[in-house]
Amino acid sequence: MSTPLEILQKYFKHSAFRGRQEEIISGLLNNNQHSLVLMPTGGGKSVCYQIPAMLFEGGTIVISPLIALMQDQVDALQKKDIPAAFINSTVNPDQRSKRLDAFLHGKIKLLYVTPERFRKREFVQKIKQANISLLAVDEAHCISEWGHDFRPDYSRIAEFRKLIGNPLTIGLTATATPDVQNDIITKLGLQPVEIKIYHQGIQRPNLRLEAIDVINEDETIEEISNVIERFRDGSGIIYFSLIKSLENYSELLRKKGYKHSIYHGKLEAPKRKHIQREFLSGNEKLILATNAFGMGIDKPDIRYVIHAEVPSSIESYYQEIGRAGRDGKDSVCMMLYNSEDLYTQMEFIKWANPDADYYSRIFEMLVNDMDKVLSDGVDYLREQMSFKDRNDFRVETVLSMLDRYGVTEGSVENRDIELVTDLPRELEDEDRLKEKLMNDNKKLLAVVNYFKSPACRRVYISDYFGFPGEKPCGNCDVCDTHK
Repeated sequence: MSTPLEILQKYFKHSAFRGRQEEIISGLLNNNQHSLVLMPTGGGKSVCYQIPAMLFEGGTIVISPLIALMQDQVDALQKKDIPAAFINSTVNPDQRSKRLDAFLHGKIKLLYVTPERFRKREFVQKIKQANISLLAVDEAHCISEWGHDFRPDYSRIAEFRKLIGNPLTIGLTATATPDVQNDIITKLGLQPVEIKIYHQGIQRPNLRLEAIDVINEDETIEEISNVIERFRDGSGIIYFSLIKSLENYSELLRKKGYKHSIYHGKLEAPKRKHIQREFLSGNEKLILATNAFGMGIDKPDIRYVIHAEVPSSIESYYQEIGRAGRDGKDSVCMMLYNSEDLYTQMEFIKWANPDADYYSRIFEMLVNDMDKVLSDGVDYLREQMSFKDRNDFRVETVLSMLDRYGVTEGSVENRDIELVTDLPRELEDEDRLKEKLMNDNKKLLAVVNYFKSPACRRVYISDYFGFPGEKPCGNCDVCDTHK
């Protein structure tokens, strides 16, 4: 039988393991040790379950929240001749059945699925028959309602584990505070003594962290231009919170002669895919994007990531700057801080946290006025709820949460939405919803404190994620002031 190192060298073309990869893999293979892996974006988390998957007798189920991400990962594995497949809503029923049968018969070693797949009776009946050696939960922070990307179906993972025989389990994430770590362990159906936590801290010494106060458009453009000029031949991403801001700065940068592409969620899917492909290939050097861009972007030579508007949380900020400098070379991560941006984020938080009455009213409309919803779409709901205020996104939030909780199937956009169950208790609990609103505001406050902190930027982030004792990095603007 091959060793983990031999598989790493043969299939992944790396001569040696990085960080704690070897220790994590050994814990799974030799000690049957449940694991929670906290590793920076680009640190090589996937290898920690992909290599054991090839050595275990049974198959490995990988639960992943994003269809695009799992497709990228499976494509990469198949190019390495590693037997992997995915099952999600983009796969037709015939292909889903064939892939599931191949997994049951051991012809596929890694099967990627979204957690929503466990709602499907046919999938559940078949997967119970499989010989499963390992369950890998990617983006494990999605388990926690206190995380920054909560997915209700993730909170049922203990139920899924039981269904498939409580196999050895590994959770993986780049971003989890101590509270979120505890929540992940609980939601996996494990006790703290049963699981080993591996964390590498914020070990990206090549990333220079900077945060600069800007008060207007001219200062913002000047700082952006300075970074672009500094890395004239390098690739970069500039993040914006608002599409309107993105488009405005795109025009300003074009006038200054900086060639670039833009990427946001309102672009058609083929256009987004083309832009992403051009950036990954190096044909396009600079992308102006909302946070819709980045998942699955494994490009080693990104020299700078700029947040031109204040991000919503340290978690999302850390995840996004982690896309820079994966080749180990010097890269800059700059946050441009304008206090006016806080109002934008506070509005986002408000729209992302409707109260219980708002959920109830939309649910009642879906019950009583489904014909009008199907004919007039979101506009009808918005007209009833917020008098057509285009800046009020609570309707979209409610529809998204109803889908995530399995209350609805289909979508308003496609005119095929239908109710399949009642409103869940969680969306009727006003105290819980208020606590969620307060938690989101605390996350935004942590971003403000990051900007204002007199401590080393890396130390602040390490403390935030529960890794105290980090020494000042000597490679951030705060450390510069202490030299």
